[in-house]
Amino acid sequence: MDAVIDRFKSRTGLAAPLAAPWTAAPRERFASTTPERLVAGGSRIVLVAPHPDDEVLALGATVAALARRGHEVLIVAVTDGEGSHPASPHWTADLLRETRPHESRLALERLGLPADMLRLGLPDGGVAAHEKTLAALLPVGSNDTVFVTWRHDGHADHEACARAALAACRTVGARCIEFPVWSLVPTHAAHARLRPHMLERVAVPDDLVIAKRHAIAAFTSQLQPDGQTPAVLTHDALDAWQGASEWVLA
Repeated sequence: MDAVIDRFKSRTGLAAPLAAPWTAAPRERFASTTPERLVAGGSRIVLVAPHPDDEVLALGATVAALARRGHEVLIVAVTDGEGSHPASPHWTADLLRETRPHESRLALERLGLPADMLRLGLPDGGVAAHEKTLAALLPVGSNDTVFVTWRHDGHADHEACARAALAACRTVGARCIEFPVWSLVPTHAAHARLRPHMLERVAVPDDLVIAKRHAIAAFTSQLQPDGQTPAVLTHDALDAWQGASEWVLA
């Protein structure tokens, strides 16, 4: 599967960061930081992942770098990703419900993440209907730093997870940091929504850039075409996620 990923490497090269995650963005719309500057020492990391792969695709190297520095990490898997292949004769909901959590565990191992994982099993594609329940279920404390997909990311589950996490963090006074996933992809409809927003570019170590590429290769169900249906993780998306920088909303 690494050969599949190799074909999708960024045209700028693995070690070259994107100049900015939107077209012709003025430099003042982003700042640079590092994982250790992003999160206070001693803070637990809680990453809210709408689907099994969101914990790796856009922010996996940052979280792995924080784990290296001694931060406790909890991954909250909101759904099991059973809705990624609607109407597929092969990738049934039951098969995806079994396969995708396994892919996630393998990907986290490849990143060296000794992460605890809490699986909530909410319906893929239907998180918005359970938003208040999700906010109540998130085990967030006042000393936690919560990472969650952006509230305008262009996927209903991503956006519902953001609203729920923000509500949970407000309740206890925890810090919440949003990160773009699909909106980071230049060809995605949500990409234009990033233009008015200030982002922070997170520089991550070269070895974790490579480890993340191998971690993404674990998501076999999302990387391979399903008959005549293209792969879920597109060439443009992989280009956007596999650079030497990751991005959060400032």
